[in-house]
Amino acid sequence: MAVDYQHLLHYPIPEVRQKYTRKDTMLYALGIGLGADPMDEQQLRYVYEDGLRVLPTYPVVLGHPGFWWKKPDTGVDWVRIVHGEQGLIIHKLPPPEGELIGRTRVTGIVDKGAGKGILVYSERTLTDAATGELLATLPNTTFCRGDGGIGAPTGPTPPVHEIPTREPDVSITLDTLPQAALIYRLSGDDNPLHADPKVARAAKFDRPILHGLCTFGVAGHALVKALDYDASRIASMHARFTAPVYPGESLTTDIWRDGTLWSFRTRVAARDLVVLGNGRLQLHS
Repeated sequence: MAVDYQHLLHYPIPEVRQKYTRKDTMLYALGIGLGADPMDEQQLRYVYEDGLRVLPTYPVVLGHPGFWWKKPDTGVDWVRIVHGEQGLIIHKLPPPEGELIGRTRVTGIVDKGAGKGILVYSERTLTDAATGELLATLPNTTFCRGDGGIGAPTGPTPPVHEIPTREPDVSITLDTLPQAALIYRLSGDDNPLHADPKVARAAKFDRPILHGLCTFGVAGHALVKALDYDASRIASMHARFTAPVYPGESLTTDIWRDGTLWSFRTRVAARDLVVLGNGRLQLHS
């Protein structure tokens, strides 16, 4: 089944009402590597119920509509889709436990041509179920590599944030676990690409890859660490996924500080490969 441009543009993605617990909040933090040093009291704040805090990237797994791309009526070759870009605008950090509503919609499609894929832009909002207060807005770009030539607009595409040419002000290296993807998927992203070797091979990967949002979370951890683990200072975060990460690899996040605007990239030094690029972090003034 081929992609129908108008149908995908107006695809009825189900609204999600989600109750989450303190255990869910801690599981997310463990999935991106917090608690690697059990004696680090700053990390412990995010993985221990006594005074539990919420990581700024936690909203990326909340109110998620699931892997809706796999539904046959999307027409998308779901095996070949990859996460292109992720944004996060924090209006108010969610509490460690609660109930919220996630509303996701497709906001635009760019056609790169037959056999070249399509870019699908979407946005998810998270609101407090009890008060209706807006907690976070999450713009997202998905690259559907197996599609294209569907009659969608060929542009424009949003500009990317340019990384400074000077040496980074600080670089922070964090390890991932070999089973990181298997832990992370328990937070809601159950795309089999990250768990099933057969699906990974069908998508032309040697083995299951780490979720892009897990890489995004590890970069977020590095940024929070650079802020002495004060997550409340972060207002927004955006980055582009440039290459896959395999569970067990070490990730180095390079950071450039320019007042309240920070730039960052994340790379696998062992492969001399940037895996998260054009990163932009906005701090509260």
